Amino acid sequence: MAAEISPRRAVVLLSGGLDSATCLAIARSEGFACHCLSVDYGQRHAAELVAAARVAAGLGASEHKVVHLDIGQFGGSALTDRAIAVPTGGVKPGIPVTYVPARNTIMLSLALGWAEILGARDIFVGVNAVDYSGYPDCRPEFIQAFERMANLATKAAVEGHPLKLHSPLIDLTKAQIIHLGTSLGVDYGLTVSCYQADAEGRACGICDACRLRRAGFAAAGIADPALQVNDY
Repeated sequence: MAAEISPRRAVVLLSGGLDSATCLAIARSEGFACHCLSVDYGQRHAAELVAAARVAAGLGASEHKVVHLDIGQFGGSALTDRAIAVPTGGVKPGIPVTYVPARNTIMLSLALGWAEILGARDIFVGVNAVDYSGYPDCRPEFIQAFERMANLATKAAVEGHPLKLHSPLIDLTKAQIIHLGTSLGVDYGLTVSCYQADAEGRACGICDACRLRRAGFAAAGIADPALQVNDY
């Protein structure tokens, strides 16, 4: 049975990376009790799930759940199929092989289901359409379409309690995200962004995610405190 509607609860998708940590900090600063959701989807960079637990604890999340859903069994992405190499030659135009088909649609659907059970009317997701890797499910059009779908598909919305899908980072540069998170007390040393981080969460320094992160910290004029294998 769904919980009574609570406008101050929010489900926050938390990957353990820089953007989602900042998104959690924003939700907390707006007064939400944050229920964090991470997904073990068969990603090769599983160290991000350990990082997500650290971030949730460090930023005072009310709850943190990890859902195990192996979409990696379908393959089709360098993040889920070890036969496909993670690109290390620099960020290039177009949709890269690190795109995971339907990943954000699946994760947002899980968040939507949990939000309805919790009685939460808000979901936060740290997608970004400025400093991103060309993923189609990080665009404003996708976020707007998912919110419309959510408010057609749920009992809560039909009964007069519509859901709001927040994407507060979507128009920010990586440097702006880092400045904002720093002002909100995010410890970026807890996060893991690398697509092929080792078991300790140390970054390779050369994949697209590492390059975008490095450029962001450089533009922000702030040293990256995360563990690294290669010297940026």
